[in-house]
Order: sequence, then C-alpha cells, then structure tokens
Amino acid sequence: MQAFFELLKYTVPSLVVLAAAYFLLKMFLTSEAEKTKMQLKLDVHKISLPVRMQAYERLVLLLERIEPAGLLVRTNLPGMSATQLQSALVQSIRSEFEHNLSQQLYVSDKAWEMMRNAREESIRRINMAAMKLTPEATSADLASLMLVNDIETEQSLIKSALDLLKSEARSYFF
Repeated sequence: MQAFFELLKYTVPSLVVLAAAYFLLKMFLTSEAEKTKMQLKLDVHKISLPVRMQAYERLVLLLERIEPAGLLVRTNLPGMSATQLQSALVQSIRSEFEHNLSQQLYVSDKAWEMMRNAREESIRRINMAAMKLTPEATSADLASLMLVNDIETEQSLIKSALDLLKSEARSYFF
C-alpha cells in the first residue's frame, strides 16, 4: 500500500502538470491560428482594396460615358442622320458596358444590377427619343431632343447608380 501511495505522490502532480501544459499549449496554438488568420485577411484586404477601388472607378467612368450629354459629344458626327446617330449611340453604350463586364466581380450584386438597369435605361431613352422623330430627322434633331429629355428627367438610373457606387466605395474607408 505504501508503494501505491508513493507512486501516486509522483504520478498525480505529473498528470496535473501535463494537463495544465496541454491546455496552455492548446490555448496558445488557437491564439496563434487566429492571429495568422487575421493577418491573412489583412493581407488579402491590402491586395484587394486597390483592385476594388479601380473597379468602382471604372464603373463610375462607364456611367459618366453613357450619360447623354457626354455620349452625344463623342458620337455625333456632322452629316449623320438621326437613325445613324441612334445606332452609333446604342452601339457605344453596349461596347462600353461589355468592356467593363469583369468589374462585376468587385462590386455588390445590387450595384451591378443598377449598372445593368442604367445601361438599359440609357438605350431605352435613346430609342424613345428616336421614335418621336420623323425618318428625315438629322442627328442634331435627335441630340437636341435627347438633351431636352435629359433636362426634364429628375433622377435617372445613371445618377442613382453613381450614388450607390460612391456609397459602396466610401464604405471601405469609413
């Protein structure tokens, strides 16, 4: 019996030290894993933030480029008919949009949906203005009608999409 107590006298403290070391080591390793995970997230954020900001910049530029006033200045050539201008404007919008399709990876689904809606609204507004004109109308007639319609429109989807993109981009900093 004495030998049994002698064995317990050495074994129990060893087991207590072993259990304490196990739990301390486990807590330390868990803490280190969390630190590593946080550092990895921080590194990914450092890399992805500039790419995301560039995507927002490109989409803002896209919206500015499909705004009627700027689009007309770049697309309208002397001697064009209204039909030719309509076709050129629609083609320009589609080309701009297709050029920026990959940017949808970096923005929210809501923002991308607003971008698509803004594109469709722009094309619809061009087509609606063109339908109001006679077949003999010139590009100047279409341009002036589009600008008048743009002035009369209180809040277009382009402006709403711009506001949403700006809001989302700012949310990464504040």
